[in-house]
Amino acid sequence: MTGWRRWVVGIVVVAALLGIVLRMGELENYVRLLRQSRPGWLLAAVLLQLSTYVSLALGWREVLRLGDGRAPALKLLIRIAFSKLFADQALPMAGMGGNVLLVDQLTAAGATRGTSMAVLLISIRAFYAAYLLLALACLFLLWLHGQATALMAGLVTTFILVALAIPALALWLRRRGSKPLPPVVEHIRPIAQLLQTMAEAPGALVGDRALLLRVTGFNALVFLADILTLYTCLRGLGVETGISTALIAFSLASIVVTLGPIPLGLGTFEATSTSTLHLLGVPIEAALSATLLLRFLTLWLPLAPGFIQMHRITRPHRAKRADGGNAG
Repeated sequence: MTGWRRWVVGIVVVAALLGIVLRMGELENYVRLLRQSRPGWLLAAVLLQLSTYVSLALGWREVLRLGDGRAPALKLLIRIAFSKLFADQALPMAGMGGNVLLVDQLTAAGATRGTSMAVLLISIRAFYAAYLLLALACLFLLWLHGQATALMAGLVTTFILVALAIPALALWLRRRGSKPLPPVVEHIRPIAQLLQTMAEAPGALVGDRALLLRVTGFNALVFLADILTLYTCLRGLGVETGISTALIAFSLASIVVTLGPIPLGLGTFEATSTSTLHLLGVPIEAALSATLLLRFLTLWLPLAPGFIQMHRITRPHRAKRADGGNAG
């Protein structure tokens, strides 16, 4: 692991610890909500969230197998999925922190650099393809519920344009190859090196439509698990509602986060999800509690395994540095 990559890992860990300290009061509220929820539904929610990491790992494995003819063990890929989420949460950086670590960890696990970059590019395209389907389903359900206002329709339409633009930008960056980057980007070494490495992704692999469709399916399973998690949180709090209500609330809240300027959507996700659930007939207290439970399961619960995996990443370097110091 090169020097600047060690800095990325170090900053991620420090940012995560600082975030935990600053939001200790919120954690106490989460504990209180966990005690109020029904254990069976809560267990189902936890299992659903665990399935999201399995789905991500299975999608990556599809690309790795086709690109290199082999793939690391699924268990290792699941650990990498936890560490990527940990990095994305602790230091959003438009996802760059997690993307840098994803490529590095896949390479360290035995994948070629080109195939590792293909995993990233295909994952970006598959994520937004699945996200686009979610947005269209949300718009259709809003229309069925009679809530397809101009504001909501405009919000979803704006996101659809973004969902089409970001994968197109990723492919354009790959096609531009090793052409010189703008001076501002050149000075940000992690981003500059990541963009330059995109050209190494095999064109046949990145352009494989059948592969993209399969990986999109795995990403769709992630969204479905998140929606069902919100649904089980509502049921765990004693609210009788439909899955379509959870889909609309989760979709709109996620879209607001994606389009908004606030990292991780702290506050905006909660406000949008709560207000949407209430608009669809869920009592305001239950809507807020279910949303907070969802955020605990998707943001806070994965921090522990993510931190452990980050510790494993840095441990070999620390041991090597210690041996060098002893030899000196």
